[in-house]
Amino acid sequence: MLEIVKVLTADLEIGMYVSSLDRPWLETPFVLQGFQLESDSDIERLRKHCDYVYIDTQQSLLEETTIRRKVSNRPRMSRAQMFSKKKLQPYRDNTDWKDEYPKAQSAVKALSEGLEDIFNNVAQGSALNMAKVKLAVQPMIDSITRNPDACIWLARMKQEDQYAYQHSLGASIWAVALGRQLGLPKSDLRSLAIGGLLFDVGKLQLDKELLNAKRPLTEEEFETVKSHVQLGVDAITKGGVMNQDVIDMVAYHHERHDGSGYPEGLSGDKIPIFARIAAIVDCYDAITSHRSYARATSPSIAIKKLYEWRDMDFQAELVEEFIQAVGIYPAGTLVELSSGEVAVVIAEYRTRRLRPKVMVLLDCDKQPLLDVKMIDLLNQKEAEDGRPLDIVNSLEPDAYGIDMAAIQL
Repeated sequence: MLEIVKVLTADLEIGMYVSSLDRPWLETPFVLQGFQLESDSDIERLRKHCDYVYIDTQQSLLEETTIRRKVSNRPRMSRAQMFSKKKLQPYRDNTDWKDEYPKAQSAVKALSEGLEDIFNNVAQGSALNMAKVKLAVQPMIDSITRNPDACIWLARMKQEDQYAYQHSLGASIWAVALGRQLGLPKSDLRSLAIGGLLFDVGKLQLDKELLNAKRPLTEEEFETVKSHVQLGVDAITKGGVMNQDVIDMVAYHHERHDGSGYPEGLSGDKIPIFARIAAIVDCYDAITSHRSYARATSPSIAIKKLYEWRDMDFQAELVEEFIQAVGIYPAGTLVELSSGEVAVVIAEYRTRRLRPKVMVLLDCDKQPLLDVKMIDLLNQKEAEDGRPLDIVNSLEPDAYGIDMAAIQL
């Protein structure tokens, strides 16, 4: 008798037979509708494109009892359950990427300049100017509400020498994008934007050499770094912040789902939900950024890591919502096409995340094009030689010497 069970891709093993996916086969690079997992690379490819798959226990080479141990019976928490006291609403793209980009560019530029001024004042001992913060975030929130891709593109355009500012800016953008995905009202998007900007504000009072150290920290040094949490809470409350969601993001963004975080070792739903969001966007932005002690990872690798850390570091449902919000190939991601060309993702389709619009930068020999070209992979499915045209790999931000910050649209 045919027996099909649902298994998370993080729990797959060689020998399992995949009978169907969590999305249409045509949205993936897999040709056969059903195949045996024969190698680790097979599993890695599935993890890249799917959250879970369906396994045929009869055609699998593993014992059925072994497979059934991989089936997760953990009850899922719905959005309504996570935000039981809020009126959630779906958002739809109201503008296309081309029209939204200049508005997003203006919003993010103003926010970046305002943030640098705000941070400089705090670093010199001045009180946080919350009126200025609230005013600065609103155009960015409005842009993400209309269409998040343009701001997401700009969040990917990072400068390593301004990591503190860029990280806060990026975290704010990712937080609002996730809030939009969840359907949170605009008042909550504002809280997420402000909390994302400010959850690391306490680090402005710490020694930069310590924060940028390229060696393992001593226990005493690590305790000093952890003090940025309380320093941040003190800074925002001194600046007049009374919004509890913002305070929670600053106070608890280093708490972890399994209780392994700090400062209080909270776990599960004891961690305020806006702080759970802050933890995810903090981690994602950090590992996709160049830092003094680590190079950036590609967005697809970062997403894979977040997924592996679900129910340990982060709440699984929020990780899955974040993946839906930003996609495997968010705007600004460098990718290699099956033609050998290298391109940067310009905009995604919400329903066909694996076939975004891209701008080709390098030819098949990895040489810069004199005239870049735009390709809409949703409509163009073949290369010039007639072979299928797909994304085959996500690249690190500085692959082939490409300067992401120098890309002109």
